[in-house]
Amino acid sequence: MDPKEKLILDLVGWIAAAPRPYAEVMGGWRTSCPRVPVWEDATDRGLLACEARDGGLFVVATTAGRAAVSPAAPR
Repeated sequence: MDPKEKLILDLVGWIAAAPRPYAEVMGGWRTSCPRVPVWEDATDRGLLACEARDGGLFVVATTAGRAAVSPAAPR
């Protein structure tokens, strides 16, 4: 598996476990990895979305995102 693909699935899996505040997602991925392209690829593929909740912006895994990280998903 392509290393970038692994990062995308790691990001989606982390968010699929529970919606995360947008700032937490951006802060959590502030590393030497290519954070922005991973984020952009995940959202471009429809795996993640932003939603207004409880007065804030949250990142959630879409149905496609949850399917991509489900144990039955091909890797």
